[in-house]
Amino acid sequence: MNYIFYKCKKYNQRYLLIGITVKKIIVISAPSGGGKSVVSNYILKNFPDVCFSISSTTRKIREGEKDGIHYYFLTQSDFENKIKNNEFIEYEEIFGNYYGTLKSEIENAFNENKILLFDIDVKGAYSIKKHYPDETLLIFLKPPSLEILTDRLKNRKTENDEQIKNRIARAELEIEMSKNFDYIITNDLLEETLNTVHKIISENF
Repeated sequence: MNYIFYKCKKYNQRYLLIGITVKKIIVISAPSGGGKSVVSNYILKNFPDVCFSISSTTRKIREGEKDGIHYYFLTQSDFENKIKNNEFIEYEEIFGNYYGTLKSEIENAFNENKILLFDIDVKGAYSIKKHYPDETLLIFLKPPSLEILTDRLKNRKTENDEQIKNRIARAELEIEMSKNFDYIITNDLLEETLNTVHKIISENF
């Protein structure tokens, strides 16, 4: 349980309010190509108390990525051993690769009194919310349309046509699943999206 001190203006006294939970987790979810990385980088730059939760994955490292900064890049054997040892708060297999969040990531951030930022898929977001219902804020970035999302995926040139087709099919599912998020933002104009995210975080943390 977290404790908040409230200062009474009239008497200049402090009262301990017991039972008020402070939000400590921000989850940004979006389909592939939906803008999670851009929004997450903005949050980290503008909110110094927020630190990024590094997910684990078995997918191949991409150009410009670094192990331990963007992801913990694990072999399939290492990942499956961690599953057996119950080391993940959530994990999922997506397009043949595992993705997951280590329990130690959350525990370390809480011990350091940090706000933790997650950049994960919708299913993972709900898993975090299930374990930390009062501490977690869910934000979903919805593409203006599937056609625009398709163009974004093609422009980043990291997937072939079949992979893009699979990602669009998954995007439809994630959009449908996101209805119970705390906030859903249509990510059309980036500046407006960032302003909205900034306002949401300022009001909740």
